[in-house]
Amino acid sequence: MATCWQGLWAYRSYLIVLLLPILLLPLPILVPSKEAYCAYTIILMALFWCTEALPLAVTAFFPIILFPMMGILDASEVCIEYLNDTNVLFIGGLFVAIAVEHWNLHKRIALRVLLLMGVRPALLLLGFMLVTAFLSMWISNTATTAMMVPIAHAVLEQLHGTPKDIEEGSDNPTFELQEPNSKKEVTKLDNGQATPVTAAPSKPKIQKTQEEIRFTQCMSLCVCYSASIGGIATLTGTTPNLVLQGQVSSIFPENPNVVNFASWFGFAFPTMVILLILSWLWLQILFLGFNFRKNFGFGEQENERKDAAFQVIHREHKLLGPMSFAEKAVTILFVALVLLWFTREPGFFKGWGNLAFPNDKGESMASDGTVAIFISIIMFIMPSKIPGLTQNPEKPGRLKAPPALLNWKTVSQKMPWNILFLLGGGFALAKGSEKSGLSAWLGDKLAPLQSIPPPATAFLLCLLVATFTECASNVATTTLFLPILASMAQAICLHPLYVMLPCTLAASLAFMLPVATPPNAIVFSFGGLKVSDMARAGFLLNIIGVLTITLAINSWAIPIFDLHTFPSWAHSNTTTQCLLNTTTPGP
Repeated sequence: MATCWQGLWAYRSYLIVLLLPILLLPLPILVPSKEAYCAYTIILMALFWCTEALPLAVTAFFPIILFPMMGILDASEVCIEYLNDTNVLFIGGLFVAIAVEHWNLHKRIALRVLLLMGVRPALLLLGFMLVTAFLSMWISNTATTAMMVPIAHAVLEQLHGTPKDIEEGSDNPTFELQEPNSKKEVTKLDNGQATPVTAAPSKPKIQKTQEEIRFTQCMSLCVCYSASIGGIATLTGTTPNLVLQGQVSSIFPENPNVVNFASWFGFAFPTMVILLILSWLWLQILFLGFNFRKNFGFGEQENERKDAAFQVIHREHKLLGPMSFAEKAVTILFVALVLLWFTREPGFFKGWGNLAFPNDKGESMASDGTVAIFISIIMFIMPSKIPGLTQNPEKPGRLKAPPALLNWKTVSQKMPWNILFLLGGGFALAKGSEKSGLSAWLGDKLAPLQSIPPPATAFLLCLLVATFTECASNVATTTLFLPILASMAQAICLHPLYVMLPCTLAASLAFMLPVATPPNAIVFSFGGLKVSDMARAGFLLNIIGVLTITLAINSWAIPIFDLHTFPSWAHSNTTTQCLLNTTTPGP
């Protein structure tokens, strides 16, 4: 009997893939309508995404097969969703992020900030959290964590080392930047889940006091949590943000580009700052206690260890040498990209997009994706060294041109193509829900929720999404929830962004489990943490996050997105009554 169960478990993925489509067949057979056909596709894909019986990106291709066969959408209409404007923004943003990583600019920024912050316990925690959150705003959460964790452990080894270690001041091999092909690997599941494969190699451990162990745990968690928190601040910081932008554009094609880089930053950046500070205070209280005087290093007699830890950071920063031409060029292009994003169509004044490239309505015809691709192409053109006549060391007597800032080989190795397909699958599902009438049907069924106060609705939905994202990919979570939330908002005459924005942020609150998100898995693979440690710290942090998001959506988000009215672009056949009075209060 035991062998039978073991066999079933070993072949569980095959069984799920074969049996689930058959078990769900009664739905389209007994209810032969387009709504039921679309529901069948969504339920099947949701179960495959949750069980991971197939790779998430492979499941995302199902609409290309099922929607044309079921008469929901033409194949040409489905396929165009896999490379829409949001996916182009994703590609362009990643091109720039790959260039930043390729030339080690992110490591230079990290070390410089840590030198400024110092090594007192509380300030050291804050320094690592600020650096990790800032980098995570622009490059992937996974890459940021993979770089910051070895730096944190190297500093901790000096802080907690023996006097002999301090006198020797030896280099720490764990400090080196972890590359994707290094021995320490993480099974990455589409930017949403990950499983540690092998722990990072480490030297024989010395006996640590309970206080040192707790500080090590606190430092590890502060890195992975701040990577997840930092990603919410920018539109390209983490994939769920782009899912929201794409879903809003797909479900509400008449919207005046309401979710763009500038509007998102105005809403999410203050949220990120508040959540980061609260996380810093909570981790201090949980792992270091209430003795803030000690946490800030006043009256301590461990200056030798602190100096040694500081020297580790200073030595590694010095090894980077002066900024190269490539680093300066990438920095200038990166700053130019951010400025162009902010000033394209800010909303409170006419941006360069409105003035230089307006359409019939005065809106910018150039999108954030246009800007990202423009800067990326410049990186493929610009040389990484000042052009000059240099000899080719491999072929004496021949001249060699310097390589460009970015090349396709580097891009193809580091680009997460699976996320691109996963995004496209989500947009195809949203389009299918709209065309089949499933969205309108769901809206009718959710109409009784109108009796619940909007703030309570948003709070409960955030809790639901934050719980769900602990077990499923954050991309899959937002892909499944956002179309339903849009239908619900239309049914109860509530601004769609009032529920879609907070739930998108809540999808990034994966703090409790190592498999919830890649940063958690990377930190867990380095050792020193138990699942219970992460769950204990992450549980209250999830609550803090939901409360912070609820505060944001009921305060400064209202004027940014005009949430107090039901917008004309959100109308449908079932929401005509909402438009009779366009000043109907939202939240």
